[in-house]
Amino acid sequence: MSRAGGMTAARRDSAAGDIPVDTPRLPAREAAESELSKPMYHENDPNFLQRALNQFWDWVAGVFDAAAGAAPGGPAGLVVLVVIVIGLAAALWWRLGTPQRSSRSADALFDSDGPRSAAQHREAAETHAAALRWTAAVQERMRAIVRSLEERALLDPRPGRTADEAAAEAGRTLPEHTARLRAAARSFDDVTYGGRIADQPTYLSLRTLDLELDEAKPLLPGTSRGVTG
Repeated sequence: MSRAGGMTAARRDSAAGDIPVDTPRLPAREAAESELSKPMYHENDPNFLQRALNQFWDWVAGVFDAAAGAAPGGPAGLVVLVVIVIGLAAALWWRLGTPQRSSRSADALFDSDGPRSAAQHREAAETHAAALRWTAAVQERMRAIVRSLEERALLDPRPGRTADEAAAEAGRTLPEHTARLRAAARSFDDVTYGGRIADQPTYLSLRTLDLELDEAKPLLPGTSRGVTG
């Protein structure tokens, strides 16, 4: 072999050695996945709960961004709308009380332990008052008021009657006490369904009303207000 021929063969061999070896695509991907699946690459990965929280906050951020884009004034306008909604919800809660008001039982005013007389309700109210349990005292005193009106035939006994309904009906025959009857019913509703706590002045107000109603003369049908028959 001539020297020139040997040089040419050597160049071919050198060029052939510089060509990279092609690895098929699928085996290469499988090899990469196998390598990356080793625990050493996942020591600092977030756990399942962290990943779920991250996805949740990403979703919240997406909702907020979408709402901010649709709200007048952008993010600032959205904040104002949220504040307004919270204010309206607070006002409704204060006026209507907890959702228990809308799910009253059939015996909303009276307990389901069986009918008791006005005297029994008064005695229970005084017992609660002596123990400073003003909420229970207010409830029992309001029941005493309504039961007394039923015993005097100023109200027809009717199961399921609410304090508001009793006050409205009693106000027709005792018009001079209408406002105070409605105030007493509101106090009953507030402590029974609105989750509020009664105090001594509230109880004493109902107690005074009960005593006055016991001596009040009803307005008979066909009688003008202020004229007794």
